[in-house]
Amino acid sequence: MSLYDIPLRTLNGEPTSLADHRGKALLVVNVASKCGLTPQYSGLERLQQRYADRGFSVLGFPSNQFAGQEPGSAEEISTFCSTTYGVSFPLFEKTDVNGPDRHPLYAELTRTADSAGEAGDVQWNFEKFLIGADGTVAGRFRPRTEPEAAELTEAIEAVLPSREA
Repeated sequence: MSLYDIPLRTLNGEPTSLADHRGKALLVVNVASKCGLTPQYSGLERLQQRYADRGFSVLGFPSNQFAGQEPGSAEEISTFCSTTYGVSFPLFEKTDVNGPDRHPLYAELTRTADSAGEAGDVQWNFEKFLIGADGTVAGRFRPRTEPEAAELTEAIEAVLPSREA
């Protein structure tokens, strides 16, 4: 099964999939509103603004699996993200990223190893998975990797769709 075929739901509960973003480079991030890493929303939004016109999007997947740091309703999450961080990138419904109810998208993503060669469970909020414009997972960046860290921006630039396309 392609990542594009996995059924998803927007934060508002509408059915969707990654197929809506086919041909773009994507940064899939499990996000939370009450985490010490929550300020990463600012860097994620700057990435969105910096690369959106080059065929890139951040995709946020709220998760309440780490110390209950995303307790809000869909409306509360949406309001928090837009008013506090000016988030313009797509957000999806709350998602289990680990455990027996792990979403099928994360079942696929967590097979990818990070730079240390470790695959498996998401460690914490704000773990990042880079998907190339061809739909393959191009990289995994652990939670403490800042969105605008050189290793992440270089990886994004390497998988942006060709300008000739």
